[in-house]
Amino acid sequence: MPYKLDGRLVVGIASSALFDLSESDAVLHAEGEEAYRRYQEDRLDDPLDRGVAFPFIKRLLSLNDLSEQNDPLVKVIILSRNAPDTGLRVMRSIADHNLSITRAIFTRGESPYRFMRALNMSLFLSANERDVREAIACGLPAGRVLNGSFVDDEAEELRVAFDFDGVLADDKSERIMQSSTLEEFHSHESANLVEPHSAGPLHGFLLNVNRIQQLEEARRASDESYKLRVRVSIVTARSAPSHERAVLSLKSWGVTVDNAFFLGGVEKVSVLGILKPHIFFDDQSRHLDPACLIVPCVHVPFGVANER
Repeated sequence: MPYKLDGRLVVGIASSALFDLSESDAVLHAEGEEAYRRYQEDRLDDPLDRGVAFPFIKRLLSLNDLSEQNDPLVKVIILSRNAPDTGLRVMRSIADHNLSITRAIFTRGESPYRFMRALNMSLFLSANERDVREAIACGLPAGRVLNGSFVDDEAEELRVAFDFDGVLADDKSERIMQSSTLEEFHSHESANLVEPHSAGPLHGFLLNVNRIQQLEEARRASDESYKLRVRVSIVTARSAPSHERAVLSLKSWGVTVDNAFFLGGVEKVSVLGILKPHIFFDDQSRHLDPACLIVPCVHVPFGVANER
C-alpha cells in the first residue's frame, strides 16, 4: 500500500536549515563542486553541527509520541540541492543526531521546492534566499532561516512565534499601512472589523500545528499529569484598535494562539528575548535583524514589505 501523507503535518527542510553548512559552503563557493564533493566524502562520518532550525525540528518530531497507533503525526522530509552522494553526509548526520527523518530528495543544484505540493508540505525552510523567494512567488509556504547565535535550552516545550500581517494573514492591510498614516490604517481595520483577513503563506502551517495542540488537549483530558508541549504566539506591531480584527480573523479561520503581543511599534526583540521561541516567523527584515541574534528566525519574503 502507498504511504499516505494526507492528514499529517509535513515539513520540508533543506540541509542548510537543519545543519550548519558554513564550512562546506565556503569550500563549494571557493573551490567548486568537485572539491566540495571530496570535502564531504572525506568527512562522511563527521556529523554536521546543528543549524538554526534544528531545535524546532527536534521538538516537532518529538510530538509523534501523541499518536496512539504508531502512525506519525509529523513528517520531516529533506529537500536539498545536494547531489545524492554529497547528501550521504546529511543523512548520516541525521542518524547521529537521532532525528526520525527517513525521506529525502536531492536535486544536485536545482531548486527542490517544486516537489512541495506532491508531498503535501505546509512549510519549507531553507537558507537559500532564491529558493525561498521562488517558492513564495509560486504560492508555496516557505521561509529563509537566518544566521544567528541562539543557544538551545533543555525544555521539551516547543515554542513557535508568528508575525501576523504578511505571515498568517495576507498583506492587504500592510499595503494600507505603508501607503497611509497610522490613523488611516486603524480606521480601515475598524471599518472592516467583521471581514476576516485573507490567509497568508503560513496560515495552513498554523492550522496543522493547532491540530496537534487539539490532540494534546485530548491527552490532558484523559491524563491529568500530561503537560502541554506546544505553545503558539503572535508577536505583531499592531495595537488597539486594529488588534481586534486580527483576533476575530483567527477565530474565523478556526485557529487559536496561546499568546498575543500587540506591541504598537515597541521593538519585538524585547519580547522575543523573554518568550524565547524555538522559531520566529516575520516578513520584515527590520524586525528579524536584531531578533536573530537571540532566537532562531525565519524570513517570509511575502507581500509589499518584500517587493523589490
